[in-house]
Amino acid sequence: MLAYGSSADQVDEIARMGKSTILESLMRFCDAVETLYTREYLRRPTLRDLQLLLKKAESRGFPGMIGSIDCMHWQWKNCPTAWQGDYGNLKRQKSIILEAVAGFDTWVWHAFFGVAGSQNDLNLLGQSPVFNDVLRGEGPNITYQINNTVYHNGYYLADNIYPRWTTFVKSIPHLRSHKEKLFAAYQEGYRKNVERCFGILQARWAIIRGATRLFDEEPNGEI
Repeated sequence: MLAYGSSADQVDEIARMGKSTILESLMRFCDAVETLYTREYLRRPTLRDLQLLLKKAESRGFPGMIGSIDCMHWQWKNCPTAWQGDYGNLKRQKSIILEAVAGFDTWVWHAFFGVAGSQNDLNLLGQSPVFNDVLRGEGPNITYQINNTVYHNGYYLADNIYPRWTTFVKSIPHLRSHKEKLFAAYQEGYRKNVERCFGILQARWAIIRGATRLFDEEPNGEI
């Protein structure tokens, strides 16, 4: 079901279990994986991890960059009628949105999923805890220099829907000079890290690519 996106009805004869038992087994399996691997993989970078991320980003022309941020929609086929106003997206579909920050090796060290009313990236960003440590003054201590100016705050690569904050470095919408075209090409190319991460998730786990058939937020979040 996870790898191929099959429904419970398609595998009931193979598994020799009823539909409700198969769905319960799926949720228990995902809960066990989350319990086992969250501390090792789905966590904020340590000092050593951060140094590796910064070193790789600097070699690609982005000193001080600590990740690419973006969102992915998961269509919710059986969204309850009472919740459909909260989970409608711009395409008039019902979906749950996932916010993720990924590094160059598609390591997702931040994931935020399943917020009601999050029809787009901006709505989700307003409720996301991704910058809580920065607001508390506990952000990572990063020092780098660009054009003879020293900076002490890391930043993320993002697309143009995100606000004009210093922590987001976006592409240039109206390109005029060769320098702007070159920067836009590098920024959009490097930001594909998080897009590639979403692509791998959907290719390896087809249950994410298709419409979710489950009826509640909690099991969808565990998956």
